[in-house]
Amino acid sequence: MKHILGIPYRPLSPYRFASVTLVVALMIVLASVIFTNHLVRELRTQEEQYVRLWAEATERMIRAEEGEDLSLVLSIIEGNTTIPVYLLDSAGQIIDTRNVKANGRMAGTEELEELYGPIELTIEDHGTTYRYTIRYDESTLLTRLKYFPYVQFAIILIFILVVVGTLYVAQRSEQNRVWAGLSKETAHQLGTPISSLMAWQDLLRTKYPDDRLIPEMQLDIERLQTIADRFSKIGSEPELKPEDLTAIIRRTLAYMSTRISDKVSLSLQDNCPTPPKAEVNASLFGWVLENLIKNAVDAMDGVGSVTMTLSEADGQIVLDVTDTGRGIDRGLFRTVFRPGYTSKARGWGLGLSLSKRIIEDYHRGRLFIQASEIGVGTTFRIVLEQAEDSGSAA
Repeated sequence: MKHILGIPYRPLSPYRFASVTLVVALMIVLASVIFTNHLVRELRTQEEQYVRLWAEATERMIRAEEGEDLSLVLSIIEGNTTIPVYLLDSAGQIIDTRNVKANGRMAGTEELEELYGPIELTIEDHGTTYRYTIRYDESTLLTRLKYFPYVQFAIILIFILVVVGTLYVAQRSEQNRVWAGLSKETAHQLGTPISSLMAWQDLLRTKYPDDRLIPEMQLDIERLQTIADRFSKIGSEPELKPEDLTAIIRRTLAYMSTRISDKVSLSLQDNCPTPPKAEVNASLFGWVLENLIKNAVDAMDGVGSVTMTLSEADGQIVLDVTDTGRGIDRGLFRTVFRPGYTSKARGWGLGLSLSKRIIEDYHRGRLFIQASEIGVGTTFRIVLEQAEDSGSAA
C-alpha cells in the first residue's frame, strides 16, 4: 500500500488499468455512436430535402422555355457536388448520373433498388408525358461520419495497448530491479558469515582432525556458498554451457532425498536415446529443480511420489516433474507463477515465480503447468533447446 499526501492508495496493475480504461473507452464510444447516429439522421434528412430540391430544379430546367432565366436553377443543380444521384427513365435504365465517381462506386441496375428514393418526375412536352425516377446514395461525408465512432474506438484501443504495454514493461523492469537488488544484497549479507564459518571450520579441523562432524559442517558451508552464488547470479547474465541434465537431476535428487520426508519417493525416468545436453547454468538450473520438488512435497503434505521424466522432441529437451499432490485448478495455471501467490499458511510465494524467471529469462526456455487434476497430481514441464553438441555426441 502506497501513500500520496498521507492518503493510502493501491497502484493499478497494467491489467487492471487496461480493464478500467477499456470500460471508459467503451462508454466514450457508446456516447459517440449515439451522438453520431443523431447527426447522421439529421444529415440524411437534409440530403433528402436537397435531392428533392435538386429534382425540382432539374424538372424546372427541362420545362424551361427559350430565353427564360435559369441562373438560379443552374446554381441549385451545379451546387450538388457531394450527393451521388442517378436519373432513370421509365424503363429503369440509367440515363444520367452526378457525383457517382466521387462516391467511389457505380451502382448497377440491380443495386438501384437499394438506394434512397425513388423521387418521381413527370414532364409534359407537346402532349407527351415523360416519367423519370431519381435515386440517390449517401454522400461521402455521411458515409465517413457513420464509421467515425469505430475509427475512434480503434484509435482509443491502440492507445490503450500502447499505454498498457509501456506500463507492463516499466513494471517488469521495476520488478527485475527489485529481484536483482534483493538477490545481490542477500548474497552480500551471506558472504561475511560464510567466510567466518570457513575460518572456524579450518580452526576446528586443525584442533580436532579426527572429529567426524567437521566434514558434515564442511558440506553445510559448501551448501551456503552455493546458495550465495545462486543469489549473486540473479540480475546478471549467467554463464551457460552444455550440461548433461541427467547428471544435474541426479545430484539434485540425491541432495533433496535426505532433506524431505521419508514418505516421499523421488525418481528419474530418462527416455532420451543420448545424454540430454542443454545450454544451462548448472547452479541455477538445480535451484529450479529444488523449488519444484519442494513445491511438490508441500502439495502432497509430505506423502507421495515425485517423478522426473526426460525426453527429446524436435530438437528440444522436455523435463516433466510430476507429483501425486492435491492438484491445481485450471484457472490458477498462470496465477501460481505470480510473485507473492502461495497456498501455504507460511510462505513468500516466490519459488515458482523465481523458477519461471530463471528458465525463461536466463535459459530462453519455458516453464509451465502441463497438466493437473484435483486430487490426482500436477505435472510441471520445462522445455529447453537441445545443445548443438548433443547431436554430434550421438
